[in-house]
Amino acid sequence: RKSNLSIINDDDLIELRERVLYRDNNVLVINKPPGLAVQGGSSITRHLDAMLDALRFDLTENPRLVHRLDKHTSGVLVLARTSASAAFLTKLFRNRSIRKVYWALTVGIPPLTEGVLKLPLAKVSDIRGYERVRFSEEGQVAITKYTLISSIGRKASWLALEPETGRTHQLRAHMEALGTPIVGDK
Repeated sequence: RKSNLSIINDDDLIELRERVLYRDNNVLVINKPPGLAVQGGSSITRHLDAMLDALRFDLTENPRLVHRLDKHTSGVLVLARTSASAAFLTKLFRNRSIRKVYWALTVGIPPLTEGVLKLPLAKVSDIRGYERVRFSEEGQVAITKYTLISSIGRKASWLALEPETGRTHQLRAHMEALGTPIVGDK
């Protein structure tokens, strides 16, 4: 089906359907590409929420969002295919019964092979007036567990990151605070 938003074209919908990793009667799992927002906003006109009708397949209702990934984050996104599965999955995410693991390639290596970062984060304006999420005593506490999977000397690391909280840009800000920024993060 075509979306009513002109910014979304048939190629977007075909690509989205090709990104399905798993489908049964209750859930749909997709590989969300970087650059695609999960939900719309004041300046976001191209987002997954507006394309969900393309993922109905054999059902009459659209799948439902039960969690999000940042616009610039790629990864596995679980969608509920029914209202009952949406309620069940939402409860699992809310109660943290589902374990989320993110992989990140970082510049440098962390001081320890594993650890827990517990830092307050807040939006802070830089010299040019751009807002970024950074460590700030005035921010909300964010907690991330990290584990070093592999490294290339002292130049780069592959880390497994498990957020215990869900603050905006938490993993990016924590890796920067640790001295190992995520490769490609602006």
